[in-house]
Amino acid sequence: MCGIVGYIGNNAVAEELLSGLKSLEYRGYDSSGIALNDNRKIIVFKASGKLSNLNAVLHEKNVEDYSSFMGIGHIRWATHGAPSIENAHPHLSNDGNLVLVHNGIIENYKELRQKLQNQGVVFHSQTDTEAAVHLFAEEYKKCGSLEQAVRNGLPQLKGAFAFVIMHHAESDKIIAVRKNAPLIIGCGKNENYVASDIPALLGKVNHIIHLDDDEMAVVKKNEVIVKYINGQVVQKEMEKVDMAADVISKNGYAHFMLKEICEQPAILRRVIQSHVQNQTIYLDDAKINVDFDKVKKIVIVACGTSLHAALVAKKVWEEWLKLPVQVEAASEFIYQTNLLDENSLVIGVSQSGETADTITALKLAKKYQSQIMVLTNRVDSSIVRYASSIVPLNAGVEISVAATKSYMAQLVAFYWFGLLFAQKLNKISELDWQQKLQILIQLPEKIEEILSHQNDIESIAQRLTRYSAVVFMARGFNLPTAYEAALKLKEISYINANAYPAGELKHGPIALLDKNMPVLALFEQGQNAPKLLSNCEEAKARQAPVIGIGGEKCSDIFNEYIETPEVDACFSPLLLCVPVQLLAYFTAKALNREIDQPRNLAKSVTVE
Repeated sequence: MCGIVGYIGNNAVAEELLSGLKSLEYRGYDSSGIALNDNRKIIVFKASGKLSNLNAVLHEKNVEDYSSFMGIGHIRWATHGAPSIENAHPHLSNDGNLVLVHNGIIENYKELRQKLQNQGVVFHSQTDTEAAVHLFAEEYKKCGSLEQAVRNGLPQLKGAFAFVIMHHAESDKIIAVRKNAPLIIGCGKNENYVASDIPALLGKVNHIIHLDDDEMAVVKKNEVIVKYINGQVVQKEMEKVDMAADVISKNGYAHFMLKEICEQPAILRRVIQSHVQNQTIYLDDAKINVDFDKVKKIVIVACGTSLHAALVAKKVWEEWLKLPVQVEAASEFIYQTNLLDENSLVIGVSQSGETADTITALKLAKKYQSQIMVLTNRVDSSIVRYASSIVPLNAGVEISVAATKSYMAQLVAFYWFGLLFAQKLNKISELDWQQKLQILIQLPEKIEEILSHQNDIESIAQRLTRYSAVVFMARGFNLPTAYEAALKLKEISYINANAYPAGELKHGPIALLDKNMPVLALFEQGQNAPKLLSNCEEAKARQAPVIGIGGEKCSDIFNEYIETPEVDACFSPLLLCVPVQLLAYFTAKALNREIDQPRNLAKSVTVE
């Protein structure tokens, strides 16, 4: 992982590569590099840390003096081998003739490495990727064709990969190939691009080609030929790029994260308008092929923030549908006994649609003949290939690594689909149906009210910076919101935040509480509020600062309180996620963290 670009054409190659990599920075990375083919030899430039470091290297080496019409670039998020210049991509063969960049993981790299070393190949990094570059280089020596060398080498690799490859002797082409890792071709006039994600191509091309698994593209200046790995030509349709270049602009905001938090009312309003009209649920662009009457069990698999959205769905759906809903971390689901059958509906949730663990989980579920549905923000992604039902999130490109607007889009998708599901099963009265739809319609305005009080939340965040650890707690529908709040705070502020069911605090975690451990409690209407208030009293008795978040303030015990509009308890996760996002953002800002690109994190986790 994590970001790939390639270019062949008449423009300044290094500038094109850097521009593309800059647009992929949001995916998270720890080193970067580019390789140029100047018709005489392959020249590689690398740097650890940010792209600015690579830019400094290029300036020092006078890269503008090199005559090149093609190149490849990469930003790396370390998997095998520590972040370093030696482990950064691109990787070069021993003879200096073949170079490649790679996303994914080569599972059998140790065996390949040993085999190649026995043949006299010298390795210079600790990465799995280097085994591939030497493998292809050895195959090239046998056949003298880059395309054939790649075709011969691929069957010897196990795992997931997207490769972009050049050879100095074939300076008219770039080879791109994928298996279980995203890769696209950008088609221009007298120039073509390769990239791992669309933002790298915005403003450069109007049409793209999505490579599918086991496909290879021979990319030339005026031609793109796509083949299966066996050499058979594939007729691929070009797709029009429907994203505007300004989606990767901050539009005046200090950070993409704040911009994306503030976009949530508009996203919510857009989704509601697409699916809720005249007191009726419409599918719009969703593709639903669920046999509702056949479903006896629902299993939702997801990772990270998507997992927390799934936990909200569990609480809401079990109340509405009266069906068992199982939520599993995809990384656990794929290695455990799963009691699935044709009466199971398995739902995969992935913002990027490329989350390796979630895709693997859906592949497994298909073996049980379960019905498969996905919720994703990218309907052109890999995950949709494994589902008969697809719910687009329509949140737009999310640049900040910390998910905010995509979480909101996942939640509202679960809500409108849950209402549709309840109606199909006759589990909801007409009156209750109408009331719930009306609550959903009113939510964007309530979120806008929360956003109008950012200054109040920022002042609380300033005081939160004094602490090295915090506790979130909740009951009922907002326990998943507490989990999400803790995740947001820890991933961008680096404060150790943990979340617990409020009733469980006294079963162990209360031992942590003192004046240096604030407790943040998430309130919702209903029978849980008095019980949660009692838990706040318990924390207060241990001298812990107590911060409340929710509807109207219900006690004077709070050191701070963030008030939100009142709403029915089951819909409150759609509101309460916003102040905790803002709290995490302003805390990280006060601590001068790299908010959009927090350390060690990647936007799309395409490896298991």
